[in-house]
Amino acid sequence: MTNKLIQYFIDSKAELKKVTWPTKKEAVRASLLVISISLLTALFLGFVDILLNKGLERILYS
Repeated sequence: MTNKLIQYFIDSKAELKKVTWPTKKEAVRASLLVISISLLTALFLGFVDILLNKGLERILYS
């Protein structure tokens, strides 16, 4: 069991050396893109929720 665990960490370290990591600029740009898309999605869904709520209120209470 111990040998398998040690081998796992050795293999993991070797694989991490093969990874092409993004530059700081690329990471920041990708993060900002994800944040802005998330905010736009939240705003859109909030707007749709408000519209559906108002429509349902008009149907139920008219």
